[in-house]
Amino acid sequence: MSFIELTRRRFVKTAALASAGAGFAPYAADAASFSEAGRSAADIPFTLGVATFSLRQFDRTEAISILQALHVRHISVKSHHMPYEDSPEELAAGAQAFAKAGIEIVSGGNNNIREDDDDHVRMFFEYAKAVGIPLLVIAPTAENMPRIERFVKEYDIRVAIHNHGPEDSHFPGPRDGLEVIRDMDPRVGLCIDVGHTARTGVDVVEAIAEAGDRLLDMHVKDLRDLSDRASQCIVGEGAMPVADIFRQLVKMNYRGYVNLEYEIDANAPLPGMKQSFAYMRGVLAGMAA
Repeated sequence: MSFIELTRRRFVKTAALASAGAGFAPYAADAASFSEAGRSAADIPFTLGVATFSLRQFDRTEAISILQALHVRHISVKSHHMPYEDSPEELAAGAQAFAKAGIEIVSGGNNNIREDDDDHVRMFFEYAKAVGIPLLVIAPTAENMPRIERFVKEYDIRVAIHNHGPEDSHFPGPRDGLEVIRDMDPRVGLCIDVGHTARTGVDVVEAIAEAGDRLLDMHVKDLRDLSDRASQCIVGEGAMPVADIFRQLVKMNYRGYVNLEYEIDANAPLPGMKQSFAYMRGVLAGMAA
């Protein structure tokens, strides 16, 4: 069976589950309430997208097919699909492949920028320039953030610190990032990962509110147990307060992207991702009604 045939079969199966299963009835309202570009009704300022780390087991062509099956038009692209080692010409061609499929690269990452060295930092900004990435999601250190800020000003490319939970010795939660960037250029901000944030024991909604204008990007996932990384599940089946998170984003008039980072079912992510989008779009449709 070809990849496209497999994708189509999974898509049909997932749509059937979404329409039949309890909690997924809002999927029926999806087509009426959302444009193909993924933006909700006019009073929902933010846009749903995908962090392509979710599709790390698939090459770029396969990832594009899955994104099209999900009706997703905005991505945070991972280096799995736009390798750092590619030449500028190869990177531009890769970006064009996404563009031809109707998919816009709105950010890129996560990028581990840990060295406090000009050549190291510049490599990532040159990469972003070649791809056409307007925002780099980064895992830096507190010590090299002033250097990174200097490159933000030089390249006019925004950066957002991604928090990685209790295991992260640099930035476990959003508040840790805020302490470092409080007085930096406004193009320096946060990419809040709601799953990792919850695992630090803080209220996710409050953390988002505290970030304010420094919130430049977001990764969304769900956990059955908000303290257990291994409990990740389809969005809507766990304990993550998705509706409250979305209401806070609307209250803040957050105009960025909420990118699904689906880290489970790596070899067959489409059914779970489809159900996750059905749930999120249903929540937004209810809010916009």
